[in-house]
Amino acid sequence: MKENVTGIPAEEYLCTRIRRTEQALMAHHEAVLRGYGLTMTQYTVLLALSRDEGMSGAQLARACGVTQQTMAAVLTGLQNKQLITRQSSPAHAKVLLASLTDQGHQVLERAYGEVIVLERALSDAFTPDEHAMLCELLERATTVLVQQTPQAQARSARPRG
Repeated sequence: MKENVTGIPAEEYLCTRIRRTEQALMAHHEAVLRGYGLTMTQYTVLLALSRDEGMSGAQLARACGVTQQTMAAVLTGLQNKQLITRQSSPAHAKVLLASLTDQGHQVLERAYGEVIVLERALSDAFTPDEHAMLCELLERATTVLVQQTPQAQARSARPRG
């Protein structure tokens, strides 16, 4: 067996711990959302539209962290399930704006009712001070992760204008 080059067990790395937490979170959400016939991205689209009706595919792709091509497929799926409608933008006829249907609102409300149970359980696992500190630490970790991502560095290094 080869020795670990760092001498530190992989499970002790912060990135490994963050990844395990993310995997547990996604597994929970995916199990809950499966009962509603939704993927995590579809659920995120419904959430975004519940806050801001009439979003374009490009806006939703950015909000969900997926490509526009992926978002086009997600929106088609949601439209086929009659959870959203899409209509031409008054400003740009070629741009379709997505909005929740009544059925979309109902499915989102029921799914959210189950997803929020985990949010409350997580919040209850910490004192208010610990919760605030965890949020602050996660924000700091996210900032470092974004700064260290080569794509982010390449975008920020490009000349603007």
